[in-house]
Amino acid sequence: MSADTPATRSQFTDRRLRFRAWRGSRPFWAGLFILFGGIPIMYFPYANLQIGHLTLAMATTAGAGSLIIGVLLIVLGISLWFQKHVRVFAGVAAILLALVSIPVSNLGGFLIGFLLALFGGAMAVSWAPGEEPTAEPAKTDRTDEGGAPEAMAAGGASEPNDLSGTSPSNGANGRHSA
Repeated sequence: MSADTPATRSQFTDRRLRFRAWRGSRPFWAGLFILFGGIPIMYFPYANLQIGHLTLAMATTAGAGSLIIGVLLIVLGISLWFQKHVRVFAGVAAILLALVSIPVSNLGGFLIGFLLALFGGAMAVSWAPGEEPTAEPAKTDRTDEGGAPEAMAAGGASEPNDLSGTSPSNGANGRHSA
């Protein structure tokens, strides 16, 4: 790169900055926690653990309920990313589904999925969109420009500008009179 050509950002840096701006304008982390909370809830009831020649099946009678709860949590997590205006509904629904998963799905995916979905739902409900930054000129902190005018008495002497009426100079003792 020579001194004459301006430095251009790489394609990776440009995509990373665009993803960062997209992620900052929506409840991204809440959606990620809810999505990751749905995975163990729907996985553990169908999991088989192999210990040598011994197969331990985790299947429960509520496997279909666990699958529905897990899929709904994943859909709610993805919808938070792309439909940020449904954040309160998705957050409350994720909290309720996480609570329902405790008795239905092996203690909510052995408490892993329950805690992730509960925390993500709380994050989704509490998230608020930030204000767009406005382009204002930078202000300097100079005391010689204007400033607050001092109150002038009739004789020209300056006295403090007390608007509360509780100053000892006007005979008040600091208490408000009704």
